[in-house]
Amino acid sequence: MAREKILIVEDLASLALAYAAQIEKAGYEPVVAHSAAAALSAIAETPGFGAILLDLQLPDADGLEWLRANPALCETYPVIVATADGSLSRAIEAMRIGAFDFLVKPIAGTRLLAVIASALELGRSASHAATTSPSRAGKKAKPGTFIGGSAQMQEVYRQIECVAASRATVFITGESGTGKEVCAEAIHGTSGRAGGPFIALNCGAIPENLLESEIFGHLKGSFTGAVNDRIGAAQAAHKGTLFLDEICEMALPLQVKLLRFLQTGSIQRVGSNRVEEVDVRIVCATNRDPAREVAEGRFREDLFYRLTVVPLHMPPLRERTGDVRELAEAFLQRFAREESKTFHPLGSAQLATLEQYRWPGNVRELQNVMRRAAVMHPGPDLPAAAFPLASQIPPMPAAETPVGGVTAAQPSPDQSTDLLAVVNAVRGLTLDELERVAIEAAIDNAGGSLPSAAKALGVSPSTLYRKRERWMAMG
Repeated sequence: MAREKILIVEDLASLALAYAAQIEKAGYEPVVAHSAAAALSAIAETPGFGAILLDLQLPDADGLEWLRANPALCETYPVIVATADGSLSRAIEAMRIGAFDFLVKPIAGTRLLAVIASALELGRSASHAATTSPSRAGKKAKPGTFIGGSAQMQEVYRQIECVAASRATVFITGESGTGKEVCAEAIHGTSGRAGGPFIALNCGAIPENLLESEIFGHLKGSFTGAVNDRIGAAQAAHKGTLFLDEICEMALPLQVKLLRFLQTGSIQRVGSNRVEEVDVRIVCATNRDPAREVAEGRFREDLFYRLTVVPLHMPPLRERTGDVRELAEAFLQRFAREESKTFHPLGSAQLATLEQYRWPGNVRELQNVMRRAAVMHPGPDLPAAAFPLASQIPPMPAAETPVGGVTAAQPSPDQSTDLLAVVNAVRGLTLDELERVAIEAAIDNAGGSLPSAAKALGVSPSTLYRKRERWMAMG
């Protein structure tokens, strides 16, 4: 069986020979080109390279400009860019052009071979898809468990299709409840890593002093409570995808270690001196504005650029024209099956009510509204009262400052009327549901920041994270 050929484009002879030796030892056939012109000649003379390892600093061309001038290269071959630390932003730009991945010099042999193996697997998958699947025009298929055919979501599906085949890190942004984890799962499920594990970790829900251990693992006795050796999420996701949610909640010292992991593909467990190689793809998400977090010094700029190779934004539900109807019907029928009930399709008046609401909690809020309707009503028809949306609840009147620091002023007749309206509006809601309305409203008012919402509510951020995790588990 013929060995797969790897083209090495590197002008420094010692490095080229080192790469070639490692690649040949792994069972591939290396072909070395010391310039951009020699690389083009090699490609013309020897078609069918499995992958290209490209240095960005060439004697006769800038590697980045060379890729721009030859767009067919990234379309035909998985291109792996090799760069020095100072050229990190250029390597990221190369991936936006279409490069498969990048490696930071000095390159560990195991890391080099792991990326080449992934690149070759991508090439084989792409060739198989091209020969077995006819081209399709029109609407994109909905990846993963997504529901909705709006133009906004069609663009999301297109981006998922584009990034799934790459190993590039993806940074998903969007408001709480827009489906960022669903997006990450869809990227994993349509990638060449679909057979591997998908490990999700919420960086904001784990205490700061334990997060490093959760990501990288620890040895027995490395800290109080470490009673056994334990691998972290990075090793658990080996050959698969690691999804880091709420990445902007990560403390700055740990951001340094995460950046090192991304650049080297190796980890050190807490309490260990041994370096262990890991092959994972990183997808992360936040409901904050990451550029603002960088500008205000809460997020490292170098880590931001390393993670934001492919930015992907999840649109809020209020901007997804027509999707509320499809989502509401799908959720209602799903929960009807779970509750062993039957419900008629929603009427035009009910759908109009749902579509007029702005959904600050996005898809998650709509899902919970439909679940509550399915649980609380026998069917087959749902009354108008099945949707006690937060928009129908008047704002609470502002409390007056206590007089003399002892007693508050009595409410005026208008305030009493407002209070009565509030009581009537929330009639039938449980205490847990009332608490959820208040918390989700606080999060929305805080621009999606749980720590800010917690401060406004006078509780610990961990309290909000625990409650939100519980609500997500409930659906």
